[in-house]
Amino acid sequence: MPVYEYSCPECRKRASIYQTYEQYGNVSVQCPHCGSLDLKRIINRVRFARSEESRLESLADSSSWADFDEQDPRSMARMMRKMGQEMGEEMPPEFDDVIDRLDAGESPEEIEKSMPELGGVGDDL
Repeated sequence: MPVYEYSCPECRKRASIYQTYEQYGNVSVQCPHCGSLDLKRIINRVRFARSEESRLESLADSSSWADFDEQDPRSMARMMRKMGQEMGEEMPPEFDDVIDRLDAGESPEEIEKSMPELGGVGDDL
């Protein structure tokens, strides 16, 4: 089934929209969240099969983490983006939201306060 991914610059949300092959590029698409017609197509990642062991080995390579600074939100965003890519799975929109906020310089603590369902605030673990 041809389902295409779009990003809306108006409301900054993502949408998966079903279109037939005949409709794609010939029929305008509308954001299901805000109604905007200014959607931008997101090209999904190309995937190839890798073993879990291979992915974990890539993440464990210390040379790729040499510039990581856990005190710098932008550095954390780069690390999270790389980890998401290495996992080879589509991450939920909240993952991208967190990365965008870290890239903008927002602290993890501020993000966690505004998104408690992601941070486990109040969990007694």
